Amino acid sequence: MTVIGVITRGKYGHRLIETIKEHSDFSIVTADLPEFVPVFIEEPDEFLDALNFNRQVFSAEIIITYSLHPDLTSAIAKLAAEAGVRSLIVPGGPSRASVPELKKISEASGMDIEVDEICCSLEPNAFNKPFTDLFGSPILEVKTKNGKIADVKVIRGAPCGSTWHMAKEIVGMDIKDAPPRAGLYIQHYPCRATRGDLGGIHESGELHKQAFIRALENEE
Repeated sequence: MTVIGVITRGKYGHRLIETIKEHSDFSIVTADLPEFVPVFIEEPDEFLDALNFNRQVFSAEIIITYSLHPDLTSAIAKLAAEAGVRSLIVPGGPSRASVPELKKISEASGMDIEVDEICCSLEPNAFNKPFTDLFGSPILEVKTKNGKIADVKVIRGAPCGSTWHMAKEIVGMDIKDAPPRAGLYIQHYPCRATRGDLGGIHESGELHKQAFIRALENEE
């Protein structure tokens, strides 16, 4: 059985744990970080030890870390590489991680490290499968009847669970209104991606809108 590690911090990561439990048969091991940490952490290894951080999380093959802190994320990446973790997925984007440092760790160890602003843009590769067979950039199958959405099956959905929420809510809607409404349902989940004019929550909505359009085009 595939073992997935999830490192949570404050409110971040818990919906992923629930989504994995509900929509897969993966085994999960978790470790927790406090919501509030110093801006700069000179000795992150000592900081983790002082927290009684659950290092059993590094027994996983694939880890998703919501550490959301450059110093902690780099320390976690080093520990993961030493433990033989195959793939480290880092939500939150480059502003929450030292990408050059993570690249060095990846090149030295062979562990795949992916830094994504939003997890619903995550694409499969040889390292992060089978997690990304089920969780990541959305893939849908849609059935229509009498001009309305009759059923939506989630083949691959956002790790936060928003895709499954949208799939339930959109049944019964007129076909022409469904794609933009799909994106809107994602944003109302509520999506915890960053707000602003570009990227973040808007990208999440657009990814699901386009996934819905493709599903309608491919309906059998």
